Amino acid sequence: MFFDIGPLEMVTLAVMAIVIFGPDKLPKLIQDAVGFIRKVRSFADSAKADIRSELGPEFKDFEFEDLNPKTFVRKNLIGENPDPLGFKALREDLDIRTVLDDKPAAAATPAEPAAARPAVVPLTAGERAPFDPDAT
Repeated sequence: MFFDIGPLEMVTLAVMAIVIFGPDKLPKLIQDAVGFIRKVRSFADSAKADIRSELGPEFKDFEFEDLNPKTFVRKNLIGENPDPLGFKALREDLDIRTVLDDKPAAAATPAEPAAARPAVVPLTAGERAPFDPDAT
């Protein structure tokens, strides 16, 4: 509802505020809180306007919401493609219904034919195996 606070929590907070501050001081407290929020909001808006004016005309379409990491990734890396990571093709290739059918599975083909693979050369007596210190 409001900052992940349910209606029961809101009622509890209202009752606690009335008990703690009293019904005579509560309207003044709410008025002060609203005034403080308005001042903070106007300060933030003026700071945004100052930043936009200092950046110049090159950044006239700059939005501060674009600095949010989720928005940045969605806008700059993923783009407008509805399936940017190719999950739709992957989902079609790995259709579970074909596995659940009684049909035999298709034969898997190796990615690289055996003729293209390098032959393994056995080591001679006393020869040390190749060693790569960066790989260990």
